[in-house]
Amino acid sequence: MSEDIFLIGYLFLSLVIILTLAMKFKFNVAVTLVIASLFMGIASGLGLVETLTSISEGFGGLMTALGIPIGLGVILGKLISDSGGAYSIATAVLNRTSEKWALYALGAASFILAIPVFFDVAFIILVPLAIQLGKQANKPLPYSVGAIIIGAAVAHTLVPPTPNPLAAASILDFDLGIMILIGTLVGFVATMVTIKLYFIILDKGFWNKEQDEDESLDNTFGRIDVPSNPPSALLALIPIILPSIMIILGSVGSVFYDENPAVIAFFSHRIIALLIGTLAAYFIAAKSLSKEERDNSSSEAMQATGIVLLITGAGGAFGKIIENTGIDQAIVNIFVSDAQSTISIILVAFFMGVMFRTITGSGTVAGITTMTIMAGVATGVDIHPVWVAMASLSGGLMLGHVNDSGFWISTKIAGLTVKGGLKTYTTSEAIAGFVVLFITIIGAHIF
Repeated sequence: MSEDIFLIGYLFLSLVIILTLAMKFKFNVAVTLVIASLFMGIASGLGLVETLTSISEGFGGLMTALGIPIGLGVILGKLISDSGGAYSIATAVLNRTSEKWALYALGAASFILAIPVFFDVAFIILVPLAIQLGKQANKPLPYSVGAIIIGAAVAHTLVPPTPNPLAAASILDFDLGIMILIGTLVGFVATMVTIKLYFIILDKGFWNKEQDEDESLDNTFGRIDVPSNPPSALLALIPIILPSIMIILGSVGSVFYDENPAVIAFFSHRIIALLIGTLAAYFIAAKSLSKEERDNSSSEAMQATGIVLLITGAGGAFGKIIENTGIDQAIVNIFVSDAQSTISIILVAFFMGVMFRTITGSGTVAGITTMTIMAGVATGVDIHPVWVAMASLSGGLMLGHVNDSGFWISTKIAGLTVKGGLKTYTTSEAIAGFVVLFITIIGAHIF
């Protein structure tokens, strides 16, 4: 037990190193993860060479599984956004909804858009629509802004091909098709429930227009340039739906075959599925973008991918160090006395994710780091790893605040004060995190 306590102590010091370097000295998070990995390996007795080997193996292993898919996913989303396809999807969802359900439809549109694109892109696309919709429904600003924050945050956190849920299947070693199915189903239900709960809070007088809205901002609600002839919503959905169908077919095939035939295994692989989705996005974007514009859009997407890949790989390095030191078993020994306690595992993963997100401000760091720590823990418990992923990610969804770039994007573009940002971005994501946790606990005892 004393050795377990020392390992937990070294992990705690590693986290202090990450947080101190990232917050006080403003180091890049990927750099802090590598430094923390070095400390953790050496302090735990792995030795100098073994520590470096583990870091290299962890980084390379995760990049082997995720490097190309993440890059393709970002390009896919960028092409959908720049071509105006994302705008078409949003308007189509809203135009097919009655006024009573319009704000819920707005949340659904935000959820759909944030599957292929990052949170900030989905938010920027939808803010102009949200403001107009709020005025038509005679609802204060936080109703419409909260709906798009909730939908975008939940989808970005739970549904591949965004980095965290895409990494979950590799880190915790389960079928990606299951992550797509569970992430989509749980995420959509959680989005609708969270919107309802958040609206109930707003109805109780939670919002104060004078204190929570910043009237001094000139460009209060943001703008978006949409091409004059964007692809239809149906066309724009093809690159989003097609890869998911291909990956899920592989999961379905495994039910009927001991080993999927080569053709199914090939076309259901995440690289091929996302490659075909990206090619579909490239050709569909031709309706509104020239070849040069599409090439530029792809290049810009790849530039944005670099930091995501670096953080993801560094998280893999940290995870490999944790695996080789045996700290996963130490966590079981200390925090989970009953090795069959599903609820204990879920709660440990959840609160660890909350801690990382609250302190670092990064949902990506919170999710990937928590899942790597919990990867070994989950193998000793009768629980499907998808629920460990969901618990980790729901914790990483919680309590984004002033050290989170998404907080400032949503606050400033929507024209809110800091207090208003806390009442929209932070509060709505906190509710969403608890809702996903509640569904996860139920799901883990059923499936």
